[in-house]
Amino acid sequence: MKKRFLSVIVLGAALLSVQAQEGKGGISPEMLGQIKQSYQGTAADKALRNAIGSNDIRRLALNQENMQGMNTHFSVKVESRGITDQKSSGRCWLFTGLNVMRAKTLAKYGFQSFEFSEIYPFFWDQLEKSNLFLQGVIDTAKSPLADKTVEWLFQHPLSDGGTFTGVADIVSKYGLVPKDAMPETNSSENTSRMANLISLKLKEYGLQLRDMAAAGAKPATLEKEKTTMLGTIYRMLVLNLGVPPTEFDYVRHDAKGNPVETEHHTPMSFLEKYGDKQLLTNYVMLMNDPSREYYKCYEIDYDRHRYDGKNWTYVNLPVEDIKEMAIASLKDSTMMYFSCDVGKFLNSERGLLDVKNYDYESLMGTTFGMDKKQRIQTFSSGSSHAMTLMAVDLDKDGKPLKWMVENSWGAASGYQGHLIMTDEWFNEYMFRLVVETKYVPAKVMELFKQKPIRLPAWDPMFAEEK
Repeated sequence: MKKRFLSVIVLGAALLSVQAQEGKGGISPEMLGQIKQSYQGTAADKALRNAIGSNDIRRLALNQENMQGMNTHFSVKVESRGITDQKSSGRCWLFTGLNVMRAKTLAKYGFQSFEFSEIYPFFWDQLEKSNLFLQGVIDTAKSPLADKTVEWLFQHPLSDGGTFTGVADIVSKYGLVPKDAMPETNSSENTSRMANLISLKLKEYGLQLRDMAAAGAKPATLEKEKTTMLGTIYRMLVLNLGVPPTEFDYVRHDAKGNPVETEHHTPMSFLEKYGDKQLLTNYVMLMNDPSREYYKCYEIDYDRHRYDGKNWTYVNLPVEDIKEMAIASLKDSTMMYFSCDVGKFLNSERGLLDVKNYDYESLMGTTFGMDKKQRIQTFSSGSSHAMTLMAVDLDKDGKPLKWMVENSWGAASGYQGHLIMTDEWFNEYMFRLVVETKYVPAKVMELFKQKPIRLPAWDPMFAEEK
């Protein structure tokens, strides 16, 4: 009787499935015939098909009408010296944040060249993120594995990406060292293998902590176990990245490159002399996201690099408001942390970001008409890369024509290690800018006093910049 009843249910479900597949909403033979009419197989159609089938679409769509000589003059420019290279890593956020401070150091001391060690704060970033994950697992131990926050934690136990929040979180706690005090390693320049191994271990540890919590382990016991686990992570980091120095000698050179003095430092004393100790208080992050309400303050859950750090908080503003602050900063010879959707319409050979670089519409015979808001809403665009905003070219009325950033892809990439963007591209694909508070109008600073609207960690607009 029960078997018979089960068979009826299974048969009924199968019939419903067949009906659903054959019912309205599918592609009928008549509809398919109509669809096929869009390709007529004309000589022009065949030529396009042959070309596209054998070539990179971007090369075919390259707009020859936009290939005239590139104007590299900028009316307002902060000089940069020495292009950095993040290699095969997602540390653009870290390179950019350090480059903002580096520019000030170069100007203040007149050094011929200078570079902070990127691997030093990266080491502590990876350890702190590991703790953020493990403590997050402890905090959510009573929630099921299928819980959205728990699921997100196990999907993102560790990353080499981040935002300016991470620069402020890590550098303010651990300080800085010069490049010579902790040079790059193969694992810092090629992070994926190390990250995969540490992430695998963290997930294993996360399950162990959940099992202990389910068995009734007290908070002190979980804390002790977490500390032991972090010891293993620390060892793995040392094996890949080296031991972070606690003190070191730094030979300071004059503007001509001659040694002047040997200074003894700790990372915190080096930060105080050559960096910016006020990273947590002197800077604010601004966002241009037309899919959300302007003149509101937002906070991203779990978007911090230390468990005891500060979630990424920003004010959402129209792009024209952000431009005013950017121009004020550049006129005062101050670079900024800038992030955007760098892959859109990038001509990497020229180092030019321009919406006219590629004519996909003529090539494909259709239009791509979504605006910035619609691209965000449909997950078609978002911030993916951070660079250092360093120049703007203004017309006679003070309106921007184009912008330039110092990148961290090496001196041979783009335009002498830089990227130039038209103002139209800036409008469409710029998302975040970090500005010193002295360039921010009082009315905008007041917005940061609002209780932030809290957004979930998995919001696609807030993927880490790499």
